[in-house]
Amino acid sequence: MTLQEEAVRLLQQLLRLNTVNPPGNETLAAELLRDYLEASGVTVELYGRVPERMNLVARLPGGDGPSLCLLSHTDTVVADAADWSRDPWSGDLAEDHVWGRGALDMKNQVAASAVAIASLAREGFTPPGDLVFVAAADEEVGENYGLQWLCAEHPDAVRVDYAINEGGGERVQFGDRAFYLCAAAEKMSSPFRVLVHGRSGHASMPGIADNALVKAAPLIEKLATYRPEASVGPEVAGFLTAVLGEQPPPDQVLERLAAVDQLAVETIEPLLSFTLSPTMISASERRNVVPGTCELIVDRRLLPGQTPEDVEPVVRSILGDGSSYDLETIERFGGTRSPLDTPLWRAISDWVEETDPGAKVAPLCCSGFTDSHWLREAFGTVAYGFFPMRTMSADLAARLIHSADERTHVDDLALGVDFLRSAARSLG
Repeated sequence: MTLQEEAVRLLQQLLRLNTVNPPGNETLAAELLRDYLEASGVTVELYGRVPERMNLVARLPGGDGPSLCLLSHTDTVVADAADWSRDPWSGDLAEDHVWGRGALDMKNQVAASAVAIASLAREGFTPPGDLVFVAAADEEVGENYGLQWLCAEHPDAVRVDYAINEGGGERVQFGDRAFYLCAAAEKMSSPFRVLVHGRSGHASMPGIADNALVKAAPLIEKLATYRPEASVGPEVAGFLTAVLGEQPPPDQVLERLAAVDQLAVETIEPLLSFTLSPTMISASERRNVVPGTCELIVDRRLLPGQTPEDVEPVVRSILGDGSSYDLETIERFGGTRSPLDTPLWRAISDWVEETDPGAKVAPLCCSGFTDSHWLREAFGTVAYGFFPMRTMSADLAARLIHSADERTHVDDLALGVDFLRSAARSLG
C-alpha cells in the first residue's frame, strides 16, 4: 500500500466518525488514531477533561534538536445532509476526491499527519528533536476541552519549539507567478456588544416612546462604513515583497495589488487594519412593543499585537455620544504571530521550491482563529499554518470549508504527507 492509499483509507475512517462539535465525541477519532499509530510503534497518550472528548498526543522521541509538532483537531462543524450530494459521513472516494464533513477542515491534515509520523516510525527514523502529533478536541467551539486545556493541564505533553497547523498552504496564481500561502500570524477575534438605551412604549403610540432599535440604526451604519487607516505588518510586508518585489506605502497597497490580481486584493485587504462587522441585533420580543433597549453584536478582528483597549477609543469616536449606549467586549481569542526568519520557514520555502519549481512561499496573517494561538501564548512556539494544496483550487476549497459537499483531492492528501515527512527531517 502506498502512503497515498494509506492516507486515503485513514481519512475515510475518520470521516465516518461523527465528531460534530457540539457535542464533539472526539474520543472516537482519538481511539482510531491511537490504534493506527501504535501498530507502527508510535507512543500514544490520550488526555481529556471528560471521557468522551479525548485529545491524542503521539510522540516519536528524537535527539537534542528542536521539537516539532504536527498540530490538528478532530472536531468538525455541523453538516445538513439535505444540502449534500453525498452522505456527509460517508467517506466516499469518488473521482479522486474523498467526501465528508471535515475533509478540508481538517481531517485531511489529521490523516496526513498520522501517516507521516507512522511511516517515519516504521522506517526507524530518529528525528532531530521530538516529533509530536497532536489531534486535539474542541477547536471549532473552544470551550476548553482541547489544546487550551492541554497547555494548562499537561504542558510537558505539548511543549514544543515548532508547530505546523492549518490555516495556509493554498497554491495561488498571481499573474504568471505561483505562490503558496503560509500563515505566520492570526488576528484577534474580539467581538463586542453595544447596548442602546431608549424608552419602551406601545407601538400604536410611537411618539411617546424612545425606540432603541431606531436609535441603533445610525450606529450600525457608522460601524459598517468606517475604514481604519491602513498599516503594513510583517506578514503583509513579506507578502508584498514576494508578490510585488517591493513594499508600497500602505495607502497604495490595494491599488498596486489590483494591477496583479483581484484575489491578491481580497487576501490582503482585511489584513491592513482591524475590521468591524455588525452581525447580530435583538430588540423587542413583541411586535406591538417599542423596544426600550437594543443589543447589537459586532464582530471585531484586531491585528496581531492590538488589544481591545487600543481600539476602544476609536470605536467610541465612531459611535459618538456615549450617553445612550453601553459598550462591552465579549471575548478575546487569538492575536499572535511567529517570526518569519526561522529554520522551519526556510524548510517550507525549500520544500516548495523543490516540489514546484518557480513557486514561492508568501506569508499571510490568518483572519480567523486557530489552535496555533495556544502554543504561541503558552510556550512561545513558532507555529505556521501550512498544508499544501495545488490540485484543488484555492477558490473551490474556500467555498467548501464549513459548507456542503466538502471534499479533498487524493493528490493533495499525498502532497501533504510528503511535506510533513520532509518537515520532520528538516530541523536537524
